[in-house]
Amino acid sequence: MVKQVNLMVKHIVDCLKSWYVFLTFGGLLLAIVSMGPYAVIVLIPAVFAVVFVHSLQPRIVHKWTFLIQMTWQTLCHFWLHYKEYYLQETTDIKFKIALSSLMLLTQRVTSVSLDIHEGKIKIPAQIIQQHRFDAEILSYSFPFFSYMLYFPALLGGPLCSFQMYKIHMENLKKSDQKSIAKPLWSFFYKCILFFVLNMLRVSVRNCVSVIKRSDKRSLQWDVPNDIFMIWATALMFRLAYYSQWLLSESLNNLVGLGLVNGSIQQFTLSDTDIWTLETTNKISEFVRVWNKTTAGWLRRMVFQRSKLQPFISTFAFSAWWHGLHPAQIFGFTLCAATVKVDYRVHQYMGPLTAQSRFLRLFYKVMTWMQTQLVTAYILVAVELRTFSCVLELCKSVCAVSPLVYVLMLIGMPNKPSKN
Repeated sequence: MVKQVNLMVKHIVDCLKSWYVFLTFGGLLLAIVSMGPYAVIVLIPAVFAVVFVHSLQPRIVHKWTFLIQMTWQTLCHFWLHYKEYYLQETTDIKFKIALSSLMLLTQRVTSVSLDIHEGKIKIPAQIIQQHRFDAEILSYSFPFFSYMLYFPALLGGPLCSFQMYKIHMENLKKSDQKSIAKPLWSFFYKCILFFVLNMLRVSVRNCVSVIKRSDKRSLQWDVPNDIFMIWATALMFRLAYYSQWLLSESLNNLVGLGLVNGSIQQFTLSDTDIWTLETTNKISEFVRVWNKTTAGWLRRMVFQRSKLQPFISTFAFSAWWHGLHPAQIFGFTLCAATVKVDYRVHQYMGPLTAQSRFLRLFYKVMTWMQTQLVTAYILVAVELRTFSCVLELCKSVCAVSPLVYVLMLIGMPNKPSKN
């Protein structure tokens, strides 16, 4: 008995010496400060996820973990619907923060369970078969619990795989003091960009507010005003996302995540690609690049695993994951239709403009403007969420832009691919 106690103490001491405890304690502290009592909304599923991962067989772990996690998240979203739409109450901001963190937790939980299901993570059979708490289970489970709640990803992305997280934590033990400078440089660089983008967002918001005060009309076919208001409102939302992604990435970089030899892994641990998002003339590319790690997670969870209509299933699940607010359902349905048409438009028009530089430039400018309008229209709908927002957007002249794409989806056949 004494030997087992000493062994357990040794395992606990080893855990306390690791970075896992630092990142987990930071996550718990951040959850309590930012969410208050609503922190239990995140802590409860995090604990249960670790239990399921270590108690269920690999062939069923993803199915049950996914269903239970999404059920819990859906119930929390329905509670928000009940308070906002039925009771007409103003929801506590701390509850919204907790709900947003829960959505990010769902990504990490389901990513781990799918990794186990696919054999990328091996859980020792003796861990699954044991139904008691001891030092071995504690030492093996703690990295998983730390991954669920580590503070850089608690309130923001990007999504990091458990394998990358664990390898990085183990490498930190071997790193020297000189390696601290590079993460600090990346952290401060992205923090500066964060403040610059936030100042731009405030400027755009003030501009929109001034125009709203000077023009009391609703969006009713005033073409210049409608286009500018939709575009400026969407820009305000985009800048908010860009700044939040950069801040989240900077926190990850601060602890070394996303950095290899001091260079940033732009395509493995980053959600931000502002240049592509603002210059692309393809709606499909905008959707793939927007919040890149979440888009990759949706592709892996749904698109690659769905046997029936994977394209539609992916957008339907995205609406479910976001909370099934009325305008979100409208926005994601519209997004799916416009992405589908976008593929067809570029299939037909790309070869026709390839021979002329002028036509190619004209085509890119026009499709860029269309992409800006359509994505702005969808983003405003998804962010404002309410049914009244849908009605207001339908009155706007900007509704013509996505409507043209919807009509093209009906009238333009899919061009057969060449073998």
